[in-house]
Amino acid sequence: MTLPTFAERLGAAFADHGHLCVGIDPHEYLLAEWGLPVSAVGAHEFGLRVVEACVGRVGIVKPQVAFYERFGSIGYRVLEDVLKEARNAGLVVIADVKRGDLGSTIEAYGQAWLTPGAPLEADAMTISAFQGFGALRSPLEQAGRHGKGLFVLAATSNPEAMAVQTAVIQRETQAGKSVAGGLAQRAVNWNRTHAEGPIGNIGVVLGATVDFADFGIDLASLAAVPATPILAPGFGYQGAQFADVKRLFGVAAAVTVVTASRSILASGPAALGDAIKRQADLLGEAIA
Repeated sequence: MTLPTFAERLGAAFADHGHLCVGIDPHEYLLAEWGLPVSAVGAHEFGLRVVEACVGRVGIVKPQVAFYERFGSIGYRVLEDVLKEARNAGLVVIADVKRGDLGSTIEAYGQAWLTPGAPLEADAMTISAFQGFGALRSPLEQAGRHGKGLFVLAATSNPEAMAVQTAVIQRETQAGKSVAGGLAQRAVNWNRTHAEGPIGNIGVVLGATVDFADFGIDLASLAAVPATPILAPGFGYQGAQFADVKRLFGVAAAVTVVTASRSILASGPAALGDAIKRQADLLGEAIA
């Protein structure tokens, strides 16, 4: 029996639960506010409670790996539990790891997060192509082989990124485009030659707080079938509003994963389910 690919699962999540993705971000202050210890034990309980609250309300979660990694080996151990519980619950799991390297090293990162049955298995991972899109060949091939996904950092929401990500590429096929625009176009091109359905397995990260025109991002190209999915941080705590989704992402809003973390998690464990439902409904109205 062939399992559904990341693209197929993402499309089903959009159809069944909408576009909201809840971040699993156990910040120190949130652990304290939730009455949990600032430790791997607290992060474990936090993650499992978020997963439980998401089931039936949204279809996508995004664990921020750094908040588990800071606790060392035990942090990774409890993260494995959170990832497993989320995937067993039918949620699409995007591991926010932002790994980037080349050769056998980037291959090993792909094996860690994209291999079926691996302790850290997720449905997709965020990845950096600072060394060039071609350096991603191993994880790109692993994603295709295992039906997994990648979200390539293109135009991120931090203001410091603009100087680098708007720089103009001087060589090869994307010469003349910005770094962000060139990376996005390489993802589009990969999906055009490898996708087997209306959505590709390879997406891009576009922060909702940036002006895509400044970054040379062609939203129409991303939306064209096979569509290149967008992972969009920056909503809620960082300032972007759900009401602006269609204005910001235009025709690509239909394949945009809208992430929110602290603005939902700050509601606390008792009100978390209601907060997720309320935010999912607001986003659904904005995208309809």
